Amino acid sequence: MAIKIQSLRELRNEMKAVARGQQPAPSDAGQVSFESVEAVVRLLTAENRALLATIEQKRPQSIAELANLVGRAEPNVSRTLGKLVATGFVRLKEGSGRTKIPEVAIHRVTVDIDVCQQLDKVAVA
Repeated sequence: MAIKIQSLRELRNEMKAVARGQQPAPSDAGQVSFESVEAVVRLLTAENRALLATIEQKRPQSIAELANLVGRAEPNVSRTLGKLVATGFVRLKEGSGRTKIPEVAIHRVTVDIDVCQQLDKVAVA
């Protein structure tokens, strides 16, 4: 699976062309996209990577348990998880009652940068 790198302008133009019927929707429409490789790197801060590692290693059964394990406030952890879920790095499974169980969905990110062009690619596994 590859994460699409596309500027907001390119995305807007693509969406307008599809809406006008000038081109079919691309096969990767609806997949996670980032404006740049830098945006991916900003998401994967040391703190967020530590959160992902804790999820993978400790397998918390709720967001509250995860917040306790990492020593952060639950609302803060929930906001961070929201970003990680929206970008596909984390899944939230149904737990007992209203609890959500966080699970790491992406374990590896590979960046392919063409230094002479703006054709960066990010592959995830």
